[in-house]
Amino acid sequence: MSAREGYELNDYIGKTGIEYVFEEYLRGKNGLKQVDINTDGDTVEEYVVQEAVRGSDVVLTIDANVQRISENALAKNMDRIRNGAFGKKYSATKGAVVVTNVKTGEILSMVSLPDYEPELLTNGISTQKWNEYEANQSLFNIAIAGSSPPGSIFKMVTATAGLETGAITTADEINDTGVYPRGHNPVCWIWTNQRRGHGYLNVSEAIQHSCNYFFYEVGYRVGILEIERYARYYGLGERTGIELPSETSGTLAGETLYSTKGQTWYLGNTLSAAIGQAENEFSPIQISKYVSMLTNGGKNLDLSIVKTIINADGTEVAKEEIEKFSNEKLGLSGEKREDLNINPENLNAILEGMRSVANDTGGTAYSTFKNFGIEVGGKTGSAQAVGKTNAWFVGFAPYNDPEISIVVYVEDGGSGGYTAEVAKEIIGEYFGMNSTEVKEDVTISTYEQTYM
Repeated sequence: MSAREGYELNDYIGKTGIEYVFEEYLRGKNGLKQVDINTDGDTVEEYVVQEAVRGSDVVLTIDANVQRISENALAKNMDRIRNGAFGKKYSATKGAVVVTNVKTGEILSMVSLPDYEPELLTNGISTQKWNEYEANQSLFNIAIAGSSPPGSIFKMVTATAGLETGAITTADEINDTGVYPRGHNPVCWIWTNQRRGHGYLNVSEAIQHSCNYFFYEVGYRVGILEIERYARYYGLGERTGIELPSETSGTLAGETLYSTKGQTWYLGNTLSAAIGQAENEFSPIQISKYVSMLTNGGKNLDLSIVKTIINADGTEVAKEEIEKFSNEKLGLSGEKREDLNINPENLNAILEGMRSVANDTGGTAYSTFKNFGIEVGGKTGSAQAVGKTNAWFVGFAPYNDPEISIVVYVEDGGSGGYTAEVAKEIIGEYFGMNSTEVKEDVTISTYEQTYM
């Protein structure tokens, strides 16, 4: 098996399961040799009856350089979070990165930490090492099999639903007074920190400042069924269909979920779901599809980690055949979702908010990307889970003509803003920006951002 730019298969055994899905292509066919022996037991003649046929090459979409920088940047970032480089220390023991070509759906890098030593699984692994891997879930691929509340990176879904249904317009402003007066009276994160609200904000500004109050109101106006509908357009709550085993479907919060449980859905549930909480739980690969679709204008993407399969005779397997084979192996229907044709004005307002997150004063990732050599779009998310705050950063670049999307996730990472530096390093590598061109901001931030 080969990979684009020489990336080794062993770096993916266990984490991706490519060898499981495409074993029939990889194995090839055994040859047959006949050995003639006389009555004395001596070999008289040996000759090949049937030539062996080597297996096919399954070529990955992975970019070796982007994969390497993704692994290194995530590991370094998690270490910095654990050591309190941003203020308060968090455990930050698990994380994932997914980088996707937003035009083709090809996965350029996929990282899941903690990692493991693949050669040990080939040559024999000690009981001690196996128990260590089991204890810290090193063999578990967080990028596709793990799921977590998305927090504020979900707010673009709520914005899409509000704008596309006419519940809000791009010019509407909502006055954040800090404490939302409906449901269970939830508060904006800025109220928790500073006992005030953001004041009047339109949708772009609400994304820039990650204003909970704004999206509570949008959730109230649009209703949970529309939020569910647009989330499904983006592929949330279902498998992406990537050619890997053990992918989770995640969980999409809403009345549909509650009806299967015989439970009643209330306004308070809608308010929580609108900012990416409630029962919402998605994998990094699902989030990657969502962000990629958002940045490409709503075009449905079939995410893929297989670029092509080259047979022993040099011929290529048709893409349709690969897809059909993979779907049958993984039990997927192969059903195609329609494109989400977002009104350009609405889309621009959402993406402008994401641009401001990274490029304008007051943006939740501005301290990381200010003076950066390329304009990007981004969104931070700090999602409340049981006993921890999981950190997300999603982004894309370049802003005016997006090529890649980046999803960074760190379990108990404290704040989404902490993980933005991972995306910055990856973007720098992808676009050939060397260290002298990238000026890192090392200012330590000590604030806490609830639900951001």
